[in-house]
Amino acid sequence: MRERQYKRTTSKDQLTGLDRVETLEYLHNFAGKESGKPSWRLSLPHILVATVSSFLFGYHLGVVNETLESIALDLGFNGSTLAEGLVVSTCLGGAFIGSLFSGWIADGIGRRRAFQLCAVPMIIGASISATTGSLYGMLLGRFLVGTGMGIGPPIVTLYVTEISPAFVRGTYGSFTQIATCIGLIGALSIGIPAKEIDGWWRVCFWVSAFPAAILAFLMEFSAESPHWLLKKGRGGDAEAEFEKLLGGLHVKSAIAELSKLERGDEVDAIKLSDLFFGHYFRVVFTGSSLFALQQLSGINAVFYFSSTVFRGAGVPPDLANICVGIANLSGSIIAMILMDKLGRKVLLLGSFLGMAVSMGLQVMAATSFASESGALYLSVGGILLFVLTFSLGAGPVPSILLAEIFPSRIRAKAMAVINFFVGLFFLRLLEQIGPQILYTIFATFCLIAVAFVKRNVVETKGKSLQEIEIALLAPE
Repeated sequence: MRERQYKRTTSKDQLTGLDRVETLEYLHNFAGKESGKPSWRLSLPHILVATVSSFLFGYHLGVVNETLESIALDLGFNGSTLAEGLVVSTCLGGAFIGSLFSGWIADGIGRRRAFQLCAVPMIIGASISATTGSLYGMLLGRFLVGTGMGIGPPIVTLYVTEISPAFVRGTYGSFTQIATCIGLIGALSIGIPAKEIDGWWRVCFWVSAFPAAILAFLMEFSAESPHWLLKKGRGGDAEAEFEKLLGGLHVKSAIAELSKLERGDEVDAIKLSDLFFGHYFRVVFTGSSLFALQQLSGINAVFYFSSTVFRGAGVPPDLANICVGIANLSGSIIAMILMDKLGRKVLLLGSFLGMAVSMGLQVMAATSFASESGALYLSVGGILLFVLTFSLGAGPVPSILLAEIFPSRIRAKAMAVINFFVGLFFLRLLEQIGPQILYTIFATFCLIAVAFVKRNVVETKGKSLQEIEIALLAPE
């Protein structure tokens, strides 16, 4: 058995002997003794298992898109835009509740058990939705599924960030967006027969229970986050997990870096006032604003109600929704390739700018100056371009970036709240103020996002989590 060549001490003891500059030198000295970069292949299977949670998130976002009309007819609320909005938004309300507890759950029982826990309400909720005979049963099932959706995404982002080698962290982080896209495409594809086959929408809900069960099962064999293990004082287990994820030659430097990072991530060291007025204000402001701008750009309005929008433009919704999914997946794959080459900031700037242009096309389509055929092309082209440019940066980057710059405990809350109200009120806004004004508002937020990213977002490409923290967190 290979002998350990260092004595493990507590993170606080290690921190007292090194200031900020010495910490970086210490890590670089360790890195010089290691033989190159760790293999990306070792951590890949664990990343893929975790992204099943993202697949489920995408699936449940899209499962009511094609099936909503059939559900409304069978359950007796056809024609009620409020009830249809509630079927969408109740799920997002559950996601908000789940997100409130996701950080506590992940820190309390570990990342692996948290994944397994989030799968339980998704299985139960999908089963209730598949068998219900009333609107209230559907809302209960969607709420339970939503709680699992709220727990899962923050944890998968945290997990991927903590177990990925720094040089592929952005690429692996993009896997979550790709999995979400595949889930969305899967939901849209499976939902196509819903209008022709009575009760097919029930099959769509049953299908989602299987990947949730697979997630719970495979997580039993996946690695636990060394970050969480070290925080719990289980240094030996953390070393063993790093050996699984990075290889034996890289254990020493990984443990050294993680021990220094503990200074900024210990729960007891963070006060609520620090989040808004003190040590962590900059990253809280950047992260929460970025997520808010992401949601206010209008992406969820496009995803949730694309069938309704396309139908108004005279486009067959089945074809349109599949095209939306393919555009989303294509952009996400491109983002995966470019994430660790161009960097996060460049992708964000290009993405939000492209989304603003896309919404401008939507505004033009809604004016009286566009011919019927011209409005058709502008509307369809604008939505597809919007989804493509969103998936290039605004989709995958915020969750990756926030996990890199902040000790995650609050990142999902603002997103879930905004999602809830966008889903609940989009159809009514579309009816009351019309598409021209609504899309202009979305385009304005995209332009605001461009200015915000240029001024406030720092580049994290290729940097270790410790280097990012030292760069961002001002001295106390």
